[in-house]
Amino acid sequence: MGSEGEVGARSTTLVVSLAAGGRIDKALADAVPDLSRARIQALIAEGRVSLGGRPVGDGKSKAQAGDYRLDIPPPEPADPQAEAIPLTILFEDEHLIVIDKPAGLAMHPAPGSETGTVVNALLHHCGDSLSGVGGVARPGIVHRLDKDTSGVVVAAKSDAAHQGLSALFARHDIERVYMAFTRGAPSPIRGTIEGAIARSTHDRKKMALVKSGGRHAVTHYTVARTFGPVERPLAARVACRLETGRTHQIRVHLASRGTPCLGDPVYGSGAPAGPVRAAIAEAGLTRQALHAAVLGFVHPVTGQALRFESALPPDLSRLETLLEAL
Repeated sequence: MGSEGEVGARSTTLVVSLAAGGRIDKALADAVPDLSRARIQALIAEGRVSLGGRPVGDGKSKAQAGDYRLDIPPPEPADPQAEAIPLTILFEDEHLIVIDKPAGLAMHPAPGSETGTVVNALLHHCGDSLSGVGGVARPGIVHRLDKDTSGVVVAAKSDAAHQGLSALFARHDIERVYMAFTRGAPSPIRGTIEGAIARSTHDRKKMALVKSGGRHAVTHYTVARTFGPVERPLAARVACRLETGRTHQIRVHLASRGTPCLGDPVYGSGAPAGPVRAAIAEAGLTRQALHAAVLGFVHPVTGQALRFESALPPDLSRLETLLEAL
């Protein structure tokens, strides 16, 4: 598979090369990660996907080998409104912006949090320069951090950067390291957690490991230090390196080992030991103890190697200090 595109004044045209076999909508969504399958299906329904000059009639049909043309209309006027929300900017040029996101700030508007998001802040800071490839509700957004996960995140300001960054994420050609504080410590001290992740059939707000279906997910981890008795740690600081980037991936994978992120309201089943609970309360931790500490990639337009680090925010730094006393 491959894709190339050209951006016109009124619309974006992508040409995607597909091999024969597999559903057209799924194959196109896999080839163009910043377009969801639902959006691909909508484009097909609107007659905006063609092969050999003829519109594709049904996204469920099997793909024929060839170059598929996707005519993506310009985004509608963005529903999100610009808001003067302070941003900690680590890097910015005409193509992209890298910020250090605080916990409690959602990435984009969604039911229940239509304002006060990264998108609202970026619309204020960047104006009309944000990429519109991702659709009206998420201008510039290439990847996401959970609302209550802090740390480094990149957003696209140009369509070229958006498409280039999306390709890097799709190829897993991005360095992403997260720091997690866990209940107990994963064993062994260094390893890989691998397992497909899908929406939970019991709770639609949760993700879960599944034996069939789902999306392949891989997390490499290293226990950086433990707290409490060496033979049976009460908590640990764990460095997690993402090979893939699925929704809630680290939280689901760590919980699957019986070592969920401290403070995680969704996956943190089972209370930590009393001294750890006391440390959480004294630190004022009211969210999952997870921080995106490192983001590294090659600039998709200039070719410059970029790497950004973010120190632990005050709540996690204080938590670590208190855990060290155990």
